[in-house]
Amino acid sequence: MIKKFILSFLLIINIAFNLKANDSTKIVLKSIQPEPYQGELFRLVGQVVANAHYRKLVIDDKLSAELLNNYIKHLDPLHLYFLESDIINFDKYKYILDDDLLQGKVDAGFDIYNKYQSRLEERINFSFDLLKSEMSFDTNDSFLYKREDINFAKSISELDKLWMNKVKYEVLVLKADGKDFKTCAEIVRKRYYNLLKQLSKTKTSDVFSFYANALTEISDPHTNYLAPRQADEFNTSMSLSLEGIGATLQTDNEYTKITSLVKGGPAEKSKLVSVNDKISAVGQGKEGEMVSVLDWRIDDVVGLIRGKKGTIVRLQIIPADITENKSKIIEITRDKIVLEDQASKSSIKEIKKNGKKFKIGTIDIPTFYLDFARASAGEKDYKSTTRDVRRIINEFKKENVDAIVVDLRNNGGGSLQEAIELTGLFIKSGPVVQVKDAYGIVKSEKDKDEEVLWNGPLEVIVNRFSASASEIFAAAMQDYGRALIIGEQTYGKGTVQNMLDLDQYMQYGDKKMGQVKLTIAKFYRISGGSTQHKGVIPDIEFPSIFANKEYGEDASIYSLPYDSINPESYSKQTKITEQLNKLKQLHNARMLGNAEYVYLLEDIETVKKSDVKQFVSVNEAMYKKELKENETKNKARKEAREKTKANQGKDASNADLILDEAKELIIDQMLLK
Repeated sequence: MIKKFILSFLLIINIAFNLKANDSTKIVLKSIQPEPYQGELFRLVGQVVANAHYRKLVIDDKLSAELLNNYIKHLDPLHLYFLESDIINFDKYKYILDDDLLQGKVDAGFDIYNKYQSRLEERINFSFDLLKSEMSFDTNDSFLYKREDINFAKSISELDKLWMNKVKYEVLVLKADGKDFKTCAEIVRKRYYNLLKQLSKTKTSDVFSFYANALTEISDPHTNYLAPRQADEFNTSMSLSLEGIGATLQTDNEYTKITSLVKGGPAEKSKLVSVNDKISAVGQGKEGEMVSVLDWRIDDVVGLIRGKKGTIVRLQIIPADITENKSKIIEITRDKIVLEDQASKSSIKEIKKNGKKFKIGTIDIPTFYLDFARASAGEKDYKSTTRDVRRIINEFKKENVDAIVVDLRNNGGGSLQEAIELTGLFIKSGPVVQVKDAYGIVKSEKDKDEEVLWNGPLEVIVNRFSASASEIFAAAMQDYGRALIIGEQTYGKGTVQNMLDLDQYMQYGDKKMGQVKLTIAKFYRISGGSTQHKGVIPDIEFPSIFANKEYGEDASIYSLPYDSINPESYSKQTKITEQLNKLKQLHNARMLGNAEYVYLLEDIETVKKSDVKQFVSVNEAMYKKELKENETKNKARKEAREKTKANQGKDASNADLILDEAKELIIDQMLLK
């Protein structure tokens, strides 16, 4: 799925490079062939997803066709490299890849990759030739950037025309910043040279990983094959002791995308990056060369960004916010990411309303964390979400807070046990979540502690990036009627994964086989419905700028479906639903006159229009006109927000909008009693 491709070519680094046109001749791409053991490894991966995955894939002709299509999609999602004749030629594999899998063969995967590499090399060399001569930007040509559903080019000449406008657009983006053509051409040429250099570093293990993941993804998007180096990176990131910027990254077409930020980490503290921003280049220190990382392997990008505490890394960012129509270079000082940085945070705000004063306590929970090692060792002061929240609530009680808001925005989950125990702080006892395994066996996870630490007014804020354990807690609070849920529909990740080390099943000399992250179960609410795909729909819902089809489980055609099982026996503990209609009326009335809410609706409309738009102009006058319009709009919004800050003494943003409204709603709830 192509996400906001209108910005796809705001990726060229805004620094001039000295590069000779014949530098590309120093790089020779070689055909990549599989190693002897990789066929058997591929068969092992297939056996794992066929026998141990929740879905239990059937290895047949249907899977063979899906594997072929998914692999081609992964290599060339925008139909920029392969020709229609290549795709027709690949049809010979359509119904034999399942047989290859059972027999332990990966030759077809490597043959397809080598054709992809050859076509990409052709496109890069074509771009080098284009950039030798001055280009015209006064024609009405355009570039079709939404290409995932477009037919592959029928001929080299058709592909040449497509790439001519593609490269012209990349140069135009730079020319609009005032650079001359020669400078722009050198920058674009450098980007393609770096891509060619990166391609030359591709190893047989990389190609195997591409092919194996095209297979595992068919079972569901959270099942992945991790090559040995990737497995090491994953395990390091889970240890919470790495040195870097505190961001989780993943490949998104040719980009590296930020999927989450560690609360308290350097990236989050900087306020310069956001979830779903795309990284197009990385530089070391204040003066180091910005290196394009487009089409790079994720582990190589991680290697560039990670570094020693106290050092500076520069990132070229394409903002996820479509209203920011320019890429930007930011600086982040690396630091050590430790569990302490992710601890739950609290604040108290006093609000006057209807002649009364209310103290509202907010608990920001970045993740459901548990220092398992220290807990297992019997240490008394180990960190966990529930222990920290318990301490905060006791502090709130001393301060006589009237209500509590739990903020789970951008909380991607974590420990299931912590989600269960946290729920127990707000209910007497009872079921919290149901888990169904691959064999259909359902287990109910329960809170058995009768103590209720907080029985006062409670609210939970969620957004599109609240996932997994966050959804379990929010769903339980909603099902019990214990808390009002507000915000955006959540991510919809209602599945359980386990890591499987393949070394225990296969040995080949001193080679490591890697790991499979495997989906083994699904979560269900105590009311019976799954949190998978559907997520949690808030009682009072805010519209989201992030479309379901592009962010969340809806983004993958292979995600497990929503379904339901029998509900558990439980009792509602409050009567929030009886107040809900009145609360919605009060909420809607406030939003009508709220400037930030209007901005949010405007941004959503902008995104919708970009989804409909198919072409970007390579006419310089038209491009600059559109750029100017967006800059004028953004400047006016910035000035309005600064005025709000001057008048009200606080920053204004969509994030503040939801938190402020949450506090208004919980006060409304108390006043309605």
